[in-house]
Amino acid sequence: MLKRRLLVTVSGIIIWASWAQAEDSMPFPLTPPPIDAASWVLMDATTGQILTAGNPDEERNPASLTKLMTGYVVDRAIDQNKISRDDKVTIGKDAWGAGNPVFKGSSLMFLKPGDQVTVRDLMRGVIIDSGNDACVALADHVAGSESSFVTMMNSYVQKLGLSHTHFETVHGLDAPGQHTTARDLAVLSRAIISGEPDFYAMYGEKSLTWNGITQNNRNGLLWDQNLHVDGLKTGHTESAGFNIIASNVVGRHRLIAVIMGGKSPKGREDQARKLLVWGQNSFDTVQLFHAGKKIGSENVWYGNPHKVDVGTTQDIYLSLPRTEVANVMAKYVIDRKDLEAPLKAGEQIGEIQVTDKDKQLASYPLYALQAVEEAGIITRISDYVKQKL
Repeated sequence: MLKRRLLVTVSGIIIWASWAQAEDSMPFPLTPPPIDAASWVLMDATTGQILTAGNPDEERNPASLTKLMTGYVVDRAIDQNKISRDDKVTIGKDAWGAGNPVFKGSSLMFLKPGDQVTVRDLMRGVIIDSGNDACVALADHVAGSESSFVTMMNSYVQKLGLSHTHFETVHGLDAPGQHTTARDLAVLSRAIISGEPDFYAMYGEKSLTWNGITQNNRNGLLWDQNLHVDGLKTGHTESAGFNIIASNVVGRHRLIAVIMGGKSPKGREDQARKLLVWGQNSFDTVQLFHAGKKIGSENVWYGNPHKVDVGTTQDIYLSLPRTEVANVMAKYVIDRKDLEAPLKAGEQIGEIQVTDKDKQLASYPLYALQAVEEAGIITRISDYVKQKL
């Protein structure tokens, strides 16, 4: 017979951080705003929960949203000490806008062959200017060639679990076989946001001057002082339509809005704004449990000591409608009739169930927080007798 323990309501526990394991979608009857785009997603950045979506797994042309993966791969190479932000990159002819017909009419940082540019500045050129030339220069520096870099991009596609994404270019110009989805881009954006803070800060920069040319970030939501947007990226080609990924943070409540196939530059911004405002007004992110903090204690037969604290080994958060926070309860279930020594610290012994009234919202592993060794012979005999009574 499984043991069940009632824990607590989560009303009023509004604490924030950057990790969570939770359900993938919201089972609550909230009405999101109508969105005029081919596909879209609103994600809670802390938990990864999808708060609302339309055609989230429709495969579409990413256009310059591809550059999010380009930047992510470069940042991983920096983390792995393969390159540094201060490396000086010699610009090759393949990264020269005037000498590459593929780049005609496209976004550029306006690099010239032979220029010496740091990785940091090239990254700013990718993110702020959406520079296709900067993408090529970084790909050459990191991987030796564009094709090798694309292979790295698709390797990270697999590592991040982006099941509907494949890249063919480092910059996002139209190419057969290149596609992604609103859901996959939200997952990628969340990984970028949770990475290096100084790297993510580039997505909030409003302009860049290079070679005497000043260009503004195409994400117009950065100028909306009421929205608190600090990233991420826009993209457009004729086949893709107008795309944008916007993330905002109010207090510590961060959301990610993805719009694909918008109707115009202003239209994509308007749709992203609607999602972010609705999400911030409708939801809270609640810390349910703290890593390593006791949420109960259980008897352990034949053990020294006879009690073990139980809880989680990671901080656990859940995004909830503000109107539902007071109704949410949590209980844990031990997965065996009796706990018996020995127990290892971190050994899973059951699960935590989070419910709203009679509806289960999520479940999480329950662990023994300390090791329990076998007791001496006298205690074991005494426990044996007590169990048989």
